[in-house]
Amino acid sequence: MKKTGNIFVTLLLVLALAACGQDKNNGAGPTDNAGNAGEQPETVTLKVGASPVPHAKILEVVKPLLAEEGIELDIIEFNDYVQPNTQLYEKQIDANFFQHTPYLEQFNKDKGYDLVNAGAVHIEPFGAYSKKIKKIDELKDGGKVVIPNDPSNGGRALALMATNGLIKLKEGVGVNGTVGDITDNPKKLDIREVEAATLPRVLDEVDLALINTNYALEADLVPTTDALFIEGSDSPYVNILVSRSDNKDADAIKKLAAALRSPEVKKFIEDTYKGSIVPAF
Repeated sequence: MKKTGNIFVTLLLVLALAACGQDKNNGAGPTDNAGNAGEQPETVTLKVGASPVPHAKILEVVKPLLAEEGIELDIIEFNDYVQPNTQLYEKQIDANFFQHTPYLEQFNKDKGYDLVNAGAVHIEPFGAYSKKIKKIDELKDGGKVVIPNDPSNGGRALALMATNGLIKLKEGVGVNGTVGDITDNPKKLDIREVEAATLPRVLDEVDLALINTNYALEADLVPTTDALFIEGSDSPYVNILVSRSDNKDADAIKKLAAALRSPEVKKFIEDTYKGSIVPAF
């Protein structure tokens, strides 16, 4: 009888504990971000590949902005232009930030990838410089003009010249044009191709030089103040956030794209890079 009583008491205790646990599960849980009853939202980790400067630096600015929205930004730095796209395609990372549209399009074509533009962020503007004239209207007939001799930047320079009315190119060549694609050169400009790194060094010897931003900076030239004309925010060379086609509409990617175009990022770019890098928004 005593043994039966002990079993009965034990059974009552088990039932009581089970009921207590059930009350806990059915009761109010942690509050969500709006202060309502419900489960605490889980933090989403977003892995983004980037070049160290300026891309990773810009991503550091948006890191706390995303943290407020439950997104932990994991910035992975790359020193080459292949692995960020390869790892994105292979789903080792979720997005990358290091390239412009022409590079992305060529990479997709060469590799058979389907990586997509998730938002324009900034331009490292390509500009035209001179020590002989103060404005482009002063460029004399037959003036000497130098552009980079590599196809990508040479085409970029010619497209910029065409945009500013100095030459005309074959229809449709865009930034892929060559000197041979010039259809009209009203000032009979003497356009020569030289190695990009030497452009600042020959600036004294020519009437106009179209120079990449990194080499312009090395020569203490500031695109927004020293260039006679520079690429605008509609440049195809805008540096972009890139994602895959299967995650481009993900909430975290959209929030990252929005944060990269925030007032905080614009101020950081303008204050830090003083015109050598220009927001594209």
